[in-house]
Amino acid sequence: MSVNVKPLADRVIVEPSAAEEKTAGGIIIPDTAKEKPKQGKIVAAGPGKAEEPMSVKVGDTVLYGQYSGTEIKISGADFLIMRESDIYGIVEN
Repeated sequence: MSVNVKPLADRVIVEPSAAEEKTAGGIIIPDTAKEKPKQGKIVAAGPGKAEEPMSVKVGDTVLYGQYSGTEIKISGADFLIMRESDIYGIVEN
């Protein structure tokens, strides 16, 4: 998904992955018990800092902390905006 917001400096906009609907055993998880996703796809990235270029790019699937970033709504969709330093790693496919 493309967004019409350009993050500044070392910030990125992440589209969180969907929360798990069922356990491995097939039990349906109610909305109140679902964990916040800790993985998502970068949909926009800032240029980085002058002394620190960005090491992530648009399209990367990344892992981040449970309480990382700030929740924002763009065109009715939910996203997170966070600093690159809040990202733990890139998921290799």
